[in-house]
Amino acid sequence: MTMPANWPYADVFLRGYPRHERFDSFRLRHPSMDNSRRAKIFSPFDALKGFSEAVAAKEVLYEFKRELSEGEKEELNRRLGILHRLTYNGRMARANKVIASITYYVPCSDKDSFSYGYRGQYITEIGIVWRIGMRDITLGDKRIPLADIVSIESDGLWEDYAE
Repeated sequence: MTMPANWPYADVFLRGYPRHERFDSFRLRHPSMDNSRRAKIFSPFDALKGFSEAVAAKEVLYEFKRELSEGEKEELNRRLGILHRLTYNGRMARANKVIASITYYVPCSDKDSFSYGYRGQYITEIGIVWRIGMRDITLGDKRIPLADIVSIESDGLWEDYAE
């Protein structure tokens, strides 16, 4: 590299990189940074907060709510009846602790999505059934509307209560 003739920093450039001994005064005042802390300096950061979540929300596939056939409705009602018999009051629910897997429909709640208002997704929750009311079922600490339930599964429970 050629330097201009009257460059004011030529003497600094020609000196090269500073060299410090292991225990000189500069090294004692400014110790070297360990590699784990040094790596944090160069770690990526989120320049646009919330952008990655917004992009991920657009990748969710929504679908129309499907109607159950008469046979599926009858089977669902039978299973709800069995669960109601096992959990008709708090004492029975605590004694039986029926663990069930419930699949239900949740409408799209993202107002910026094209699916808002007429599409949704199916979610499966697993937990203990605590109560079955007139309009909803309590699974763990979540209340699920009966109209949105598509299927209820429980290991070996339905065969024990065949009618």
